[in-house]
Amino acid sequence: MSDPTVNHTSGPDPTLGALVNQLTTQVPELIRSELRLAQAEMAEKGKRAGLGIGMFSAAGLLALFGLGTLIATVILALALAMDGWIAALIVTVVLFAAAGLFAVMGKSKVEEATPVAPERAVEGVKEDIATVKGQR
Repeated sequence: MSDPTVNHTSGPDPTLGALVNQLTTQVPELIRSELRLAQAEMAEKGKRAGLGIGMFSAAGLLALFGLGTLIATVILALALAMDGWIAALIVTVVLFAAAGLFAVMGKSKVEEATPVAPERAVEGVKEDIATVKGQR
């Protein structure tokens, strides 16, 4: 049984010019087919990623509803020991205090990250340029 991928011709071997011509016609088609395959693969992965992001969004929304329900439960539990409005006021004050604390902590982290430019890398490049120029 012979291999169908092997070219069995009875004639002489193709010339170098014929091989180059064949190569120049086949390579662009191969590149185009690979690009089409990559495009189809990326579209499929994009669809899956979009579905996953949607599911994460639904999970976040449900977690937010759960947190709201937990807060209502805390208010109702405190209302057993005091008036309902006082229980709600206490929980509200605690929530705003926690929000303020997170805001201050977040602001300090953002300030640590600014400026956005990679300062150490820029200094390193400046030192490299100065070294190449012979200034150091």
